[in-house]
Amino acid sequence: MKWVSAISEARSADEAIDALEKPIVAGLQEGVDLAILFVSPFFKNDFDRLPALFYDRLGCRVLVGCSAGGVIANHREIERRPAMALIAASLPDVLIKPFHLDQSALPGLDASPKKWQACFDVDIPTSNFVLLADPFTMDVERTLQGLDYAYPNAVKIGGLASGAEGAGQNALFVDRERYRSGIAGVALSGNIAIDTIVAQGCRPIGHPFSITKCHQNALLEINGQKAIEVLQHLYQESSESDQTLMQHSLFLGIAMTPFQENLSRGDFLIRNLTGIDSKTGAITLGAMLCEGQTAQFHLRDKQTSSEDLQWYLARYQMEKEVKSARGALLFSCMGRGEHLYGEQDFDTRLFHAQLGSVPMGGFFCNGEIGAIGETTFLHGYTSCFGIFKEVDSKIRDNGS
Repeated sequence: MKWVSAISEARSADEAIDALEKPIVAGLQEGVDLAILFVSPFFKNDFDRLPALFYDRLGCRVLVGCSAGGVIANHREIERRPAMALIAASLPDVLIKPFHLDQSALPGLDASPKKWQACFDVDIPTSNFVLLADPFTMDVERTLQGLDYAYPNAVKIGGLASGAEGAGQNALFVDRERYRSGIAGVALSGNIAIDTIVAQGCRPIGHPFSITKCHQNALLEINGQKAIEVLQHLYQESSESDQTLMQHSLFLGIAMTPFQENLSRGDFLIRNLTGIDSKTGAITLGAMLCEGQTAQFHLRDKQTSSEDLQWYLARYQMEKEVKSARGALLFSCMGRGEHLYGEQDFDTRLFHAQLGSVPMGGFFCNGEIGAIGETTFLHGYTSCFGIFKEVDSKIRDNGS
């Protein structure tokens, strides 16, 4: 297995294709089995012709990709400017199954796993997925529920196409075709594994609590008290700097391992606070709630986001065999990058400082896909990494 990445800031599509093709072909003399392409909306007039040009020039087995408000490769993050990024791989002993589906093609959530597998035309339950979706035309959360149901042991990683203002403006690429809606991607099985890092960029404040009363997405009572009263008390006890953050960067973390006594980073699914009703004392959230769930308030700022990602990368370096990483994808929120940190290439620089010169590509998304615990979610303000490794290098050497 070998991965190579390339990036171009050429303002001509043809010049960008030339600039990306050369290092990919030179670096993958064994041939390009999979190419993943990310293109800024500056090239929207070329979206229809780009996939076929790249597919034919690279001699791909499979090409997928999408439009992107910012692209990532070769230690660089280029945001809101003309750019293309390409990451490609030679993947012996790996079955690569590309797909594209529109919302209308999906079965209901009460359909059997076999119907979901038939829909994606992927019948290997251990297949891992790279997913690229259009946020205007696809119910991504419903899709992820179905995929988790049909492929419970599979990794799902990806992001929502960005850079468009409405339906039909984004691009999803599959082989030679451009699509304006739905979900695209690849299922990978065989001698390949994907490790994931989902850095939500938050830190907890206060203490974990039990949700004692709620209705759908409205948090009504915390430990038997009105939710707004608990929040007001937390605000009064917080530092001046945290009080400032609570006015615009306050979130709720919902524990994904409710019976775990000592909760820490990675145990919470972070969700937005969408409103506060001073009359009823309810706090509304971007998530459905259940009584008995454990939760905790969280804050986000650039320092917290930086520390959070460093913590995840350091843990990965300690727990995994980093030398076996062959390539990586980064799906990062449009709200991160230079907008959050005030400087370019921040998350990318942290990644390479911990994992070395692993070839990486990716893009800035309108939503990021990754698992917390055993469940795959659609996130915001998150950086989701997929790190590709061989399951067993002996498979190729033995020819079995």
